Amino acid sequence: MSAVAAEASTGRYETIRIADPVARPTKIAAKEVYVHYGAKEALHHVSIDIPAQAVTAFIGPSGCGKSTFLRCFNRMNDTIENCRVDGVLDMEGEDLNDHSLDVVLLRARVGMVFQKPNPFPKSIFENIAYGPRIHGVAQDKAHLQEIVETSLKKAGLWEEVKDRLNEPGTGLSGGQQQRLCIARAIAVSPEVILMDEPCSALDPIATAKVEELIGELRQNYTIIIVTHSMSQAQRVSQRTAYFHLGYLVEEGPTESIFNNPQEKRTKDYITGVFG
Repeated sequence: MSAVAAEASTGRYETIRIADPVARPTKIAAKEVYVHYGAKEALHHVSIDIPAQAVTAFIGPSGCGKSTFLRCFNRMNDTIENCRVDGVLDMEGEDLNDHSLDVVLLRARVGMVFQKPNPFPKSIFENIAYGPRIHGVAQDKAHLQEIVETSLKKAGLWEEVKDRLNEPGTGLSGGQQQRLCIARAIAVSPEVILMDEPCSALDPIATAKVEELIGELRQNYTIIIVTHSMSQAQRVSQRTAYFHLGYLVEEGPTESIFNNPQEKRTKDYITGVFG
């Protein structure tokens, strides 16, 4: 049955799932996730497996629910008044939606990079050192310095800032600030990195550097990215999920989604019929 027919008969969209020819272990399994803002249901029965050590891209028009769903993974929706999240987000046997979880510790495990670079009003060094310090990751001063250097190297920023670590992070260019924020996220050794439109405020050169960095980071981290850029999703992700009106319409290997989508709404969106 097609998704349209399923909706007509049951009132629900049934997600089309395309199998991945590359076997990838699942890092997070979302099962029947709903999000409500007061009485409004913004996300409807979303289920998806997020593969480990790969980039999963969430695409779809503005207001379709992709950022709302992204924020479920580190409980950022908890900060929104009247927002309720139902369903299961299973990360290797632990439900991230269990309200007995310590969200501070969860957000160390599931880091986030926002749409606009948001370095702390501190030095470059302190931007990176802050997380390891408050989470007790650093054993001593030498270890903290090692974490800062390693994180900046992983973010491809070390050579550009190694002689100015005591200068304000806010003094860096936009692209450098975003890579600083990525370095800050990985300094506490997260398992998952969430990226909400991480390049939308950057110029093409800075965007290319961040995309290259994403490709390197996926070797060690599970990455979920929300993007409005179809070309970016194709460049950086291995799996893509298309959202529309709060429903997960279709998900599968990125190449399949863009070259041979099974659902008309997916095809219309990626070909520019609407968006």
